[in-house]
Amino acid sequence: MSKVSTSISIDSDVKAKAQALFADFGMDLSTAINIFLRQAIRENAIPFVIQREDPNADTIAAIKERDEMLSHPEKYKRYSSFREFMKEEEEADV
Repeated sequence: MSKVSTSISIDSDVKAKAQALFADFGMDLSTAINIFLRQAIRENAIPFVIQREDPNADTIAAIKERDEMLSHPEKYKRYSSFREFMKEEEEADV
């Protein structure tokens, strides 16, 4: 298999930290990137979960609201069905 040279831009601090980490595993940056690319191809996906470290403001507000509702269910109306909820909503709109 022939090899090609590829140029990528990496933050200098990220590169230094990655090189130090991979050196501990006995490999250079090029080998680590090749491992990543091969695994991505094998899995037909990015081989790890990508997610936000912190939830956004809307999610934080929803979590707080959920916690409040669980802590104090007596403060919130309950419905026996979605139909019951919709009927009340329709009546409120009139």
